[in-house]
Formats: sequence, structure tokens, C-alpha cells
Amino acid sequence: MRLYTIPPRWDRFYPSNTKIIKYLYPLFVILCLNALLTSCSKDSNADLEVNYTLGENGSVRVTAEAPQAVVYRFSFEPNAVFENSSGDIEYTYANKGNYTLGIWAFYDSEYNSFSYKTIDLEIVNANGNTTTVVDPNNLDTSEETTVYTDFNLVWNDEFNYEGAPSDKKWHHQYIPIIGGSWANGEKQHYTARMDNSFVSDGTLKIVAKRETYTYEGSRKSFTSARLNSKFDLEYGRIDVRAKLPKSEGTWPAIWTLGTNVGERGNYYGTSAGNVGWPACGEIDIMEQNGSDKETLYGTFHWADSSSGDNASYGQTKTAYELGINNPVDAFHLYSLVWTPSSLKIFVDNTLLVQLSNSASVPFDNPHYLILNIAMGGTLGGTIPNSFSQDTMEIDFVRFYQ
Repeated sequence: MRLYTIPPRWDRFYPSNTKIIKYLYPLFVILCLNALLTSCSKDSNADLEVNYTLGENGSVRVTAEAPQAVVYRFSFEPNAVFENSSGDIEYTYANKGNYTLGIWAFYDSEYNSFSYKTIDLEIVNANGNTTTVVDPNNLDTSEETTVYTDFNLVWNDEFNYEGAPSDKKWHHQYIPIIGGSWANGEKQHYTARMDNSFVSDGTLKIVAKRETYTYEGSRKSFTSARLNSKFDLEYGRIDVRAKLPKSEGTWPAIWTLGTNVGERGNYYGTSAGNVGWPACGEIDIMEQNGSDKETLYGTFHWADSSSGDNASYGQTKTAYELGINNPVDAFHLYSLVWTPSSLKIFVDNTLLVQLSNSASVPFDNPHYLILNIAMGGTLGGTIPNSFSQDTMEIDFVRFYQ
């Protein structure tokens, strides 16, 4: 939603299985075979060779080799990242499950030059049964939810109640972040009033209005609501089923920021850090501009590893290209599937955009969800004089891990 990013971090790149060729063919045959294998491989760094062996009780032994590498890094799972100069390591997974193992070979002490690969592992013989501990207090069981074979539901709101958004689940972010205003030239104030956000008939309504509203001496001509989830996620899946506003000048968004952003007025404050934007990272699961209501945006923002400046990548697709009805006339499912090796954004399970995690594009820190409608600004554009109010409806929000 905003135009923000993260400094590179480690736990996300993970190789596919390769095996050492030991056949005694003539040298030129081996070189040709290696070239063929490289051209067909999904790994972009042919100079890094990785072999692994699965052992007993969840153990895996990994050997990495790359010419002139000075250090190797191995990321087995969050909070299990190791480095050594030998390229040999053994790790034991505590729980059964599917994991993505990332291996880097760095060629200089500043970690600027590197190769990496990813391996998807299925651990079937570990002592534990699951990698996810689910707190039942975080689950809204008022309706049946989608079950995914690779994920467990860990937090959700089905909005099957009446009144204000649940205080246990949501935080109203209404304190302006930049000198009495918001980013990107937006024209609204956000409020915690039920005029701008409420739950009824099974959906959350976020309402943008034309009205004069003053906060901290700053006067605006529009109001809306901006909700932070009181739950953050590092890797997993987020599903949000929503119907978007149709009025020109509205800029609805379903997006995330890194919990370490330290932004004024956000739910987490500076408890997880204060790195600012774009270093925190931003994932725009859905944005819609103010004039073209049939085109959807999916975008990633992060901090360039060398300069710290905003870097971004995204795609736009029309409803026709996605094979869906107009998003202002019907509910659609907006989803993020985030692993240590990639981030993918879907609309009704059709891929909108994807990004590979790498040392220079590191999305490896927890993020929280934001739901809002901005008015005007970078994507909202011109607000017509005829605008009175409009609404984004949210049927449910579900976090899986």
C-alpha cells in the first residue's frame, strides 16, 4: 500500500537435489553433460554444488562445494541458520513436515558476491508430529474454513458478529505518520469510529467518507479506517475474501508491513524494532487504483542491499486476464503464499505475481496485515466532486502456517 522495503537476510534460499557424476567418460563428454544439466536446472548458480543425505530421527547431512567460496551459510528453518568455511553440516529437525533448506556460498568477506540454491525436504522420521503450535484462542470457529494440506490455520476472523471490529483481533491505526498526514499524498484521516469501520451481516465494512475531520490540528476532507492485525506471521499463507469499492478516487489495499517497522501509531510500536520503511519490507497482496477498477496490483517493496533505497517488483492484471468478475461487483479471494524461497500472490487461486527470495531480496521477518481504503494519493488519483462515500467489505481473514 505504501511505497516501502527489507535489508537482505538469510533464511530463505534453498537448493534442489543434485548428485555428483562419477562416470568415467572423456572430459569433453562430462563438460557437455554438465552444461546440459545446468541449462535444464531450476538453479541459477551452477558453480555451487550441493549434496544431502537424510538420516534417522529427522537428521540431514549437507555438503556444499563452490570454487573460491570463503564461507557457506545454511538455513534449515527460522532461527536455525548456521555458517562455516568447510561446507559440511548436519542438522536434526525436531518435527515431521515439509521444509525448504537454503544454502549460500559467499565469495568475499563482505558477502556481496554469492551463489545460492534451495532444496525442498520432506522429513518423515522426526520425533515431533508438527511444526506449528496452534493457540485455539486465536481461532474463530463460527464457520468452516478452507483446509490446506501444507498449512494449519493459526489465526482468523470470520466476522460473524455485530458492532466494532474485535478488539482482540484488530487495532485501529489512526495517528498520522508524517506531520499530520499519511504517505503518498493521501487525502484522508483514519479514525477508530464505527462510522468508518464496523461488522454486520457477516462482513467487515471499511467505509471512506467525504467529511471534514481534524486530528492533531490537521484538517482533512475525507475519513476512512486502517486496521492492523494483532497477529503477525513469518512464512505461511494469508487469505482475505473481499469486495472492493467502485468509486473513483478510492485506493483500497490488503497488505503487510514488517513488524519491525516502528511506524507511529501501529499496533506493535517499536517492540520488534524500529528499522523504518523500506527496511521492514512490504507485501501488497491487493491494491486497486482510483480510476481503473478492473485492474489489480500485486507488489513487493524492500531495501536494496547495497544502498538501502527502496526497491520493488510487481505486476498488474485485469479481471479479464485473471478470469474473474469485476472485483467491485463480487467477492474474490486475495492470497499470499510465503515461503523462505518465494512469495506468490493469487486472486481466486490464480497467480498474479511471484518473487524469489534471495540475499538481496530478503523477506524473512514477521509481518502483520493491514486493511484500509486511502483517498486520492499516488494510486487513488483525482477524487471527483461527486464522491460521497464507498465501502470495502471483508468476508474473512485467515492466517495459515
